[in-house]
Amino acid sequence: MLLGLLILNNFSFSDSIVDVFSLFTSLLSQAWILKTLAFAILVGSVMELLQRSGSIDAFVNYMTQKYDFVNSPRKALLVSYIIGIVIFIESSITSLIAGAVGRPLCDRVGVPHEKLAFVCDSTSAPVSSLLVLNGWGALLLGLIATQIDEGIIQGDSVTILIESVLYNFYAMSALVVTFLAIWFNIDLGAMKHAKARVSQTETVKTSNANILYMLTPIVVMILGVFTFLYLTGDGNILKGSGSSAIFYTMLTTLVFMFILYIPTKRIDIKEFMNASFIGAKKLFPIALVLLFAFAIGKVTTELKTGLYLASLANETLSVYLLAAVIFGLSALISFSTGTSWGTFSIMIPVALPMAVGVDANIALAIGAVISGGVFGDHCSPISDTTIISSLAADCDVVEHVKTQLPYALLSGFIALILFVAFSFTIG
Repeated sequence: MLLGLLILNNFSFSDSIVDVFSLFTSLLSQAWILKTLAFAILVGSVMELLQRSGSIDAFVNYMTQKYDFVNSPRKALLVSYIIGIVIFIESSITSLIAGAVGRPLCDRVGVPHEKLAFVCDSTSAPVSSLLVLNGWGALLLGLIATQIDEGIIQGDSVTILIESVLYNFYAMSALVVTFLAIWFNIDLGAMKHAKARVSQTETVKTSNANILYMLTPIVVMILGVFTFLYLTGDGNILKGSGSSAIFYTMLTTLVFMFILYIPTKRIDIKEFMNASFIGAKKLFPIALVLLFAFAIGKVTTELKTGLYLASLANETLSVYLLAAVIFGLSALISFSTGTSWGTFSIMIPVALPMAVGVDANIALAIGAVISGGVFGDHCSPISDTTIISSLAADCDVVEHVKTQLPYALLSGFIALILFVAFSFTIG
């Protein structure tokens, strides 16, 4: 971040220091960033309360002993994988729920937390970018509609988005690679050295605990995101605010847990407040990491690296390599900024004129932007989904990135081949 500011200020150290304060002041004045940081902290409170209620242990006992359903590493990871597929409302919420449910199951059968984080991360963003009845769809529709309004492309934004999703090859390949890695217990690269360990969490009042104390707050989270997307979008889910939705959802979930736990004497008021504070304190460092990630992304955007790379590529670009080049550029930008959404905002206005200029397929070009954005975000250590997947699975962020990278690169290579192949097929 500091190096980027030095470049922007012609290596003036004093000006760069001033810009550091200006940068963080600017970031902390943006409502969506504050809500995202608050969401990360509130996640800690919710997870701590779930643990204190004894409901997670009750769920583990229910799945592993009463019905003997989860009795192997494969089944433990499949539970999180299925949750990641079914809950496509928002990538952060998806990672959180998949990790919170899957972690105790994985601990019981000896699955490394790094592998759980890989499953959480490899389902959340890919599924959210494929099933776009969420904030992802809202953003993409807006970007496509802008290009239509400016006369760059023609057609209906919804139709174009649906066609583009069919070319989201990275998301598809990531989901397939993840499933095969689970089913056949495939350990690549650093994942071979990941070791199982049990989370060090305090469990209170596990006797007579009921799994409903865990399941009902999760249902509230799922319904809450849809509800607040609807409300913030004035009746249109696809126009809702993702940052507002996840923030208000976590607040609503905490209120619901208070109403659920206190009257039933699962937890008393003093313990509820104490657990909420302890959980928030545990996740405060993660919020700081997210804040620095946003800062790095902002600086990288101001350097206009993406636009520069796109201009270089456009000089000697073949129509048959266009989608592959767009995919690669989007991946580089997303990796360096840590945000797929920011990448979409940068690359769609760049990629569509490029596609029109060489008479290439518009939907394929947009699909390449989406795929590249998710791919780079998937690999980036400063991505919010990478960080949240790590905290949900209780593993180190760097270890998560190292162990996940071989699978992401494999999925990315498959996507790259598909983009080249389809460029020859559909132009």
